[in-house]
Amino acid sequence: MSAFTWPPDPSALGATDRPAAADEIPAAVLVPLFLAGARQEPHVVLTRRRADLKRHAGEISFPGGRRDAEDADLSETALREAEEEIGLPPAEVTLLGQLPPTPTFATNYVIHPFVGLIPAGLAWRPSAREVDAVLELALQDLREGRTRTRLERRGISFETDAFVVGEHIIWGATARILQDLLEQLDSPTARGAGELDLRALARRGGA
Repeated sequence: MSAFTWPPDPSALGATDRPAAADEIPAAVLVPLFLAGARQEPHVVLTRRRADLKRHAGEISFPGGRRDAEDADLSETALREAEEEIGLPPAEVTLLGQLPPTPTFATNYVIHPFVGLIPAGLAWRPSAREVDAVLELALQDLREGRTRTRLERRGISFETDAFVVGEHIIWGATARILQDLLEQLDSPTARGAGELDLRALARRGGA
């Protein structure tokens, strides 16, 4: 399970109540970053789900899913899901820390994003069952593509924050995680609730 994009910000649908903590379902995603190009610009890796899936068809998200009983902790969940979905070996990932947890509101998931530095040029092996494509997007392009847009899902039209890069539209929980990441890079000395230190990456990437 990789998509946590529905629903959007609850204010878009008139929802204000959060589920009780006891009802929340822990999940984790990996936010893989790598440096590429002459200027060593930071890029992020995301997945696009297959268009023929019943849930979240064609949507863009980070590799991740709910915690399995066998997972020692949520970081292991994120690494396991990334290996299953895009063929990213855990040994290639250097975990940098966490971003603040992100709730999905209606589905009761609380997503714990783990940021990991990976080598550039890895060969992806996407899961044929659920992943249509693996995307490598420059953080600068995402920063420039932040916008407000109107979408329609399940017959409901709503306005939401999003990132638009070329033909790709990223919204919902994935957009909120990206925004948290960009804020950390823009203010690398400000350690947030997720205790993520991106100072070295910010210096190398010129963010």
